[in-house]
Amino acid sequence: TTLYTYPENWRAFKAQIAAQYSGARLKVASSAPAFTFGQTNRTPAFLNNFPLGKVPAFQGDDGFCLFESNAIAHYLSNEALRGSSPQAQSQVLQWVSFADAEIIPPASAWVFPTLGIMQFNKQATEQAKEEVKKVLSVLNHHLNTRTFLVGERVSLADISVACSMIWLYKQVLEPSFRQPFPNVTRWFQTCVNQPQFKTVLGEVKLCDKMEAGKPQEKKDKKKKEEKEAAPAEEEMDECEAALASEPKTKDPFAHLPKSAFVMDEFKRKYSNEDTLTVAVPHFWEHFDKEGYSIWYGEYKYPEELTMTFMSCNLIMGMFQRLDKLRKNGFASVILFGGNNDSSISGIWIFRGQDLAFTLSDDWQIDYESYAWRKLDPDSDETKTMVKEYFAWEGEFKHVGKPFNQGKCFK
Repeated sequence: TTLYTYPENWRAFKAQIAAQYSGARLKVASSAPAFTFGQTNRTPAFLNNFPLGKVPAFQGDDGFCLFESNAIAHYLSNEALRGSSPQAQSQVLQWVSFADAEIIPPASAWVFPTLGIMQFNKQATEQAKEEVKKVLSVLNHHLNTRTFLVGERVSLADISVACSMIWLYKQVLEPSFRQPFPNVTRWFQTCVNQPQFKTVLGEVKLCDKMEAGKPQEKKDKKKKEEKEAAPAEEEMDECEAALASEPKTKDPFAHLPKSAFVMDEFKRKYSNEDTLTVAVPHFWEHFDKEGYSIWYGEYKYPEELTMTFMSCNLIMGMFQRLDKLRKNGFASVILFGGNNDSSISGIWIFRGQDLAFTLSDDWQIDYESYAWRKLDPDSDETKTMVKEYFAWEGEFKHVGKPFNQGKCFK
């Protein structure tokens, strides 16, 4: 039996810990050649068994397939973990649902910006903190007279709730924040120190100091009006995966000579000043065509684009997975058209003369879904395209669909 996942996936931990308790044989495929996240889960064979292409995904030796982490953990459990009476089983289900519905949304909203996965938003973070407090007080009250959530021993309820709180405890629940909820911390530490948890999780160190999210730059009025579509949770997970599995590599641009074009200075102008009268002229005045190149990228499968919010998630997901490219890259990508009739294209600026995605294995997940064309910085066509794509207005003669919304990689 095989569990497909990426390394350090808390959703997969639930199934792995359940298997430790039940003694179920489980092979974890989380790295090449058995499984490469972003590639294996997009192959027709994988999608045939798991139509969403998400992980964790489970396949038994008999060919039995399951997606959704709670179902997989349930299947790999024994009666003691699932609950030995209808009442106990229902209580386990109650806490498993509680983890998904009440803990994960605020935990993600608070933790992801501290990992650089999501833009920091002060209001959203403050709201998430309040929601986490509410969740902790519910748990604290319940655990006042109990060692475990259901019955006298570890159940799937404890496994599920503890796994959903790992990032909270590791990143943001500093001692002063934890202090009013001693029962929860006692219970969490009891769980993660059980040998079955430890085998899967290793040592879980509680955070000493709350990690902070990074505030966004100020944006000009036009950008302010644009509401960033919240990334789909799965895309955040993909991002989390990229962070978790990313080896510390050397700078992919280390071989290139220094350039006089200061990308950060241009981005500041673009973010804070008028696009057409300040940012675009600044770009052409300082652009170094020896040190940088300009590319046009167009999504190859427009017929697959359905709802516009999903298309936006596609763009934002790609940006998130390219996080380490921001210092040497910039893009303005536009969604044209509407639901079930749209296209995606954009202008990208990279350091060097090659398509930057080829320089790092971590950057190759999305780029092959686009057709790429290098633009001549001296041509009128390039001047027009840069102006229109940077400003999100113009004729866009080559597109044939109206502007819907734009996203910037900066």
